[in-house]
Amino acid sequence: MSRFDGRAADPGSYRDRRSEGAFGGGTRAFAPTSKADSAAAAAAADLDGLPRFEKNFYVESPSVAGMTEEEVEAYRRRREITVEGRDVPKPVREFRDVGFPEYVLQEITKAGFVEPTPIQSQGWPMALRGRDLIGIAETGSGKTLAYLLPAIVHVNAQPILAPGDGPIVLVLAPTRELAVQIQQEATKFGASSKIKSTCIYGGVPKGPQVRDLQKGVEIVIATPGRLIDMIESHHTNLRRVTYLVLDEADRMLDMGFEPQIKKIVSQIRPDRQTLYWSATWPKEVEQLARNFLFDPYKVVIIGSEELKANHAISQHVEILSESQKYNKLVNLLEDIMDGSRILIFMDTKKGCDQITRQLRMDGWPALSIHGDKSQAERDWVLSEFKSGKSPIMTATDVAARGLDVKDVKYVINYDFPGSLEDYVHRIGRTGRAGAKGTAYTFFTAANARFAKDLINILEEAGQKVTVIDIEGMEVAGPS
Repeated sequence: MSRFDGRAADPGSYRDRRSEGAFGGGTRAFAPTSKADSAAAAAAADLDGLPRFEKNFYVESPSVAGMTEEEVEAYRRRREITVEGRDVPKPVREFRDVGFPEYVLQEITKAGFVEPTPIQSQGWPMALRGRDLIGIAETGSGKTLAYLLPAIVHVNAQPILAPGDGPIVLVLAPTRELAVQIQQEATKFGASSKIKSTCIYGGVPKGPQVRDLQKGVEIVIATPGRLIDMIESHHTNLRRVTYLVLDEADRMLDMGFEPQIKKIVSQIRPDRQTLYWSATWPKEVEQLARNFLFDPYKVVIIGSEELKANHAISQHVEILSESQKYNKLVNLLEDIMDGSRILIFMDTKKGCDQITRQLRMDGWPALSIHGDKSQAERDWVLSEFKSGKSPIMTATDVAARGLDVKDVKYVINYDFPGSLEDYVHRIGRTGRAGAKGTAYTFFTAANARFAKDLINILEEAGQKVTVIDIEGMEVAGPS
């Protein structure tokens, strides 16, 4: 029996991870091949004084237990769920089947949710079992609650925080905007349990964040850089973390956070539960998962593991020269502007500011958001955009993921992004939560290398594509 967890032969215990562990269903043995692994091994010696913790809270309801294998497979096919791993639990079809405590169910009812989303349906029983979990799902799929509600159950089962204790739940996120939105959900659903949370990110004064940490919070949502700063300044520690979430892991890798992530994870007890979320599954993301997870479940919502666009989004690709872009943008705005929210993506901060100034000079109600803006200004711009007071917002990729504005009707790629993954995530800011959306993309000769893969994305999404040739460039456009 693990000394850190009351369940005998728990596959998530530290000793089992090191001696018998394998990734992805038991085919590849773990070995301490990286600095992160070595640091984790060293951290094991420091676990003796830590309290035991429980992490398996799932009791299968009679209605779920009564599902035949044929019914389970039919449900997963209908909801486009694929699963991997050992001893995968059956999906839940209704909230009352999950076994959440009444205080959680009341918050779900208050929020007006009708049924679990596909990622929640399969992810909740996986997470509540206490096993490590890989979730491949787009933003807007309900994944935040897929890990937050089990986190609340997890926190309520642990010993209360003592003075000087750090958090029990740690959520790492790539951007300030995403971190803030996660905390809003944590506050909403944790209030009935009096669970305290805070958001740790850069670009703002440290004082209020330090005070929150010193008072004691059960849930910390953080961007990697500021969290390391807080740890090194001894404002918090990770000794009590038993539930770790890496949200949008692919985006964190894109932004160069891998060294910081490894440094953070090396300070967390190895017998933790880890939930690893990503919208895509490239080799780099898979390799990072191999470093941090043991014998995980894997749940994929179809259309996420491979690069595919949301079929609810109508995609239009305009082929033009760089000098034609601004006039095309103005003409497009004249056609589509009806007071709905319009999000325009640029590649650079300078371009973002220039186009915003030009639009405002021409009478268009536009504001901009990018990494050089102060946090207060970014919050104000988002507030103006969400309220509709300024229905046009220009943005760099800081807003491509994690921006949760439910009624963006149009996305315009003024500059084509640097990867097809970013293209899919940018246009995914519209067509959320079952709504329809429209995306316009300006495509120039400089983007020719993306033409073939862009055509594949358009065709897979059922878009009508015309392939034409301009100066030897094969490109895609709406017919």
